Amino acid sequence: MSDPGAGDGDAADTDGPAGGGIGERGPGDGRTSRDRGEPDRRSDAGGTTGRDGADDGPETLGEGVRWFFRTDHGAVVYVREVLSSVGLVLLVALLLFAVSGLWPPMVAVESESMTPNMQRGDLVFVMEEHRLAPGAAYEDTGVVTYRTGEQVGYEKFNRPGDVVVFEHDDDPRTAPIIHRVRFWVNESENWVANGKAQQEHLGAAQSCGQISHCPAPHAGFVTKGDANGRYDQVSGLSEPVKPSWVIGTAEFRIPWLGNIRLLAGQSTLDPRAVSATPGPQAAGGSGMAAAATGDAPPRCAWG
Repeated sequence: MSDPGAGDGDAADTDGPAGGGIGERGPGDGRTSRDRGEPDRRSDAGGTTGRDGADDGPETLGEGVRWFFRTDHGAVVYVREVLSSVGLVLLVALLLFAVSGLWPPMVAVESESMTPNMQRGDLVFVMEEHRLAPGAAYEDTGVVTYRTGEQVGYEKFNRPGDVVVFEHDDDPRTAPIIHRVRFWVNESENWVANGKAQQEHLGAAQSCGQISHCPAPHAGFVTKGDANGRYDQVSGLSEPVKPSWVIGTAEFRIPWLGNIRLLAGQSTLDPRAVSATPGPQAAGGSGMAAAATGDAPPRCAWG
């Protein structure tokens, strides 16, 4: 005789796998994870998680910054490169300003009246004249004259003395000039008769009375372009340059780079330009024009 209890047990053992339950069974209750309402923990091939498979992106500011600098997304890479370039330009500009004490610290030469030591299209770095002023500077001006430079061996741009950018006659409507400082004169000084001036730079003048700014109407520097035949104070370009008119001293030049600034079409500093055109220039107080010798005021565009 067979045991009825054993038959019932065999039937119970075979009913489990044969029942064809769908999904995973939970422990002890015979239900699947879907039956219990648990979320599907599977990830898709793209690595997104969640029921809908959407990528929520960076969840914190720190993650967002890291993503911005690491992602290869085309638009983000373009923006990142533009910002990097702008940041580099600003950093260089700030460093130049910190050294020069002037803004902007660079000028573009527009003329040829300082040739061969400055050429049209040169970009020139200008520094506030009292910064790192040499011991040979005249009194507290921070500027070394040509006469002193010859005596002590001080040169800038291949010749003795400093080259300065100045606003002639202290008139903001006029273009700043970049010229070499030749010597200092005191108020009412006859700087022709006392031997300071060189006859070769006086043009046809033989005496102080034939020069527009002699005797000196006030104390200041006598200046001249390296390529010009006459002093600026002889040609009528400027009165003796007061120290307060000086914007700064030229320190070094970068050839041709200033052409970019010149091609921009704006040569202004509040808004003023520093440039020159060879040929006739305005007559001075004595009515003498510079056309005869071809003297020209060099100007430079601030940029």
